[in-house]
Amino acid sequence: MSDLTTLFERQRAHAPDMARTTAAQRRERLERLRRAILARRAEIAAAIHTDLRRPPAETEIAEIHGTLDEIGHAVRRLPRWMRGMRAPTPLLLFGTSSRITYEPRGVVLIMAPWNYPFSLVVNPLVAAIAAGNCVILKPSEKAPATAALLARLIAETFDPSEVAVVEGGPDVATALLDLPFDHIFFTGSTAIGRIVMAAAARHLASVTLELGGKSPAIVDASADIAAAAERIVWGKFLNAGQTCIAPDYVHVHASREREFLDAATAALARLYGGSEEERQASPDLARIVDDGHFRRLKDLVERTVAAGARLEAGGRFDAAARYVAPTILSAVRQDAPVMESEIFGPVLPVLAYGALDEVVRLVRAGGKPLAMYVFARDRGVTDRILRETSAGATVVGNTMLYYANPDLPFGGVGASGMGSYHGDYGFRTFSHARPVLWQREPALIRFFFPPYRGRLHTLAMKLLRFLE
Repeated sequence: MSDLTTLFERQRAHAPDMARTTAAQRRERLERLRRAILARRAEIAAAIHTDLRRPPAETEIAEIHGTLDEIGHAVRRLPRWMRGMRAPTPLLLFGTSSRITYEPRGVVLIMAPWNYPFSLVVNPLVAAIAAGNCVILKPSEKAPATAALLARLIAETFDPSEVAVVEGGPDVATALLDLPFDHIFFTGSTAIGRIVMAAAARHLASVTLELGGKSPAIVDASADIAAAAERIVWGKFLNAGQTCIAPDYVHVHASREREFLDAATAALARLYGGSEEERQASPDLARIVDDGHFRRLKDLVERTVAAGARLEAGGRFDAAARYVAPTILSAVRQDAPVMESEIFGPVLPVLAYGALDEVVRLVRAGGKPLAMYVFARDRGVTDRILRETSAGATVVGNTMLYYANPDLPFGGVGASGMGSYHGDYGFRTFSHARPVLWQREPALIRFFFPPYRGRLHTLAMKLLRFLE
């Protein structure tokens, strides 16, 4: 892996030059990236279709538009971000002034997953460029067509001393993690996130971990059931459920369970077809990324049904096409196989509950999810859920939409992640906030220098206590 070391050293030598770039120079780099994306818009959608059989319209909505919006947001705001900010000065430090400035971390590694193989590479790259870093990108080998396209796009847009793509599998990822990066940005599973964090610790590199978890949707008795069902179905089956912030399962009040299930199956018919045959033939449903994930999902559904769950829709599998039908399960127990870990596929378990206490207890027991979705007309119910649970983010009345707002931080908490990005939050993630204090005269602090005795010392100590 000597080529990786050579690339890394080349970027490390160039990092001081990148750190000195102006807002205008960084904006020009971002505009160059935007033009490259616009020129290859159709190619991006085609590559992702090759990897995931995802509909081009879905890619346009879920990846390309959001990435272009992220670039535009950074270009507009970058001069303000780079100016830093003044910091207030306490009376004890009279005679000084303070500012916070932002400097790039240096050479950063961005390791991306396969489920959104374009935007989850480029969105953090936008923030890293805005902050003035050199960047090595490692796209997922499970989306090879998109990885190859990214390699071409980046090579045509940037000098490798600034931004470079490295393709390959786990051996390449391991070799990259052996290098002393200044910051590592990883999106993927919690299990791999632990490996990344351990590798970063060897070099004392800072990390951002965008992980996942079982993101619940809670449907209260006061909810608009038809609206809740349609929005959950849309969020769950987008990209065949292979979305880290997809609603993983649903808690619905027992008094509205049947109504919700009927509304969900009706929404499924409207969005993807009225029969199982129509849904399998629909051009609007993506496929599972590989055979391993296909077998895992088939096993989960079969074991969950064998444990007593009922199939309300779906349950069909086509191994040759890696097709898993959009599946809705009812009568699911908390200890069912499908509830053991994040599903990451088009399978929606529905669990009935009687009291809100029960939901709060179950959500807490499952750890802190990346996202939570609440459907309730009763504001008191929403406020209580927000107050008594923790999640990376919460959307009330819909699913997933917060990701599309570049002014909101995106990130997890606990096992669902560490750190955040998008907009200003991404700029700060890839920056070191450097405090700078200027000493002017006169300086009050000199009265607190030794010797610690005499009249001036006595007055200084009285002043110190006065300021407490």
